[in-house]
Amino acid sequence: MNDKLPDSRRPQWVYRVGSEPDPRFSLANERTFLAWVRTSLALFAGGIALEALKIPAHSGFRLSAGLVLIALGVLAIVQGWVSWARTERSLRRGVALPGLTVGTTIVGGIAVAAVLVLIGLLW
Repeated sequence: MNDKLPDSRRPQWVYRVGSEPDPRFSLANERTFLAWVRTSLALFAGGIALEALKIPAHSGFRLSAGLVLIALGVLAIVQGWVSWARTERSLRRGVALPGLTVGTTIVGGIAVAAVLVLIGLLW
C-alpha cells in the first residue's frame, strides 16, 4: 500500500501524521461525523421551530429554549468536527481512540430546553 498522500487532502494537520488506516475505519469515522451534522441540523430546526410555530408557551421561556437548542446545535457540529479529526489522527497513529467529550453537555442542554418549554406551557 502506498502511504504517500497528495498535498491536497485537508486538514493537513490530520493527514500528515502516521500512515493510512484501513479505509473501513476512516469511512466509519466519516459516517459518525455525518451523524453529528444531522444531530446539529435537528437541534437548529428544533430551536427555530419553537419560535416559528409559536407554540402556546410563554414567549420568554420559548425563546430561551430555542436559543439553548441552537447553541447545542453549534456545540454538536463543533464536537463532530473535533471528534472526527481526533479519531482520524488516532487511527493514523495506531493509538487508542479518544472518548466523547460533550455528550453529557448536549443531553443536559436538551433536558434544560425541555424543562423551559414545559415551564413556559404551564406559565
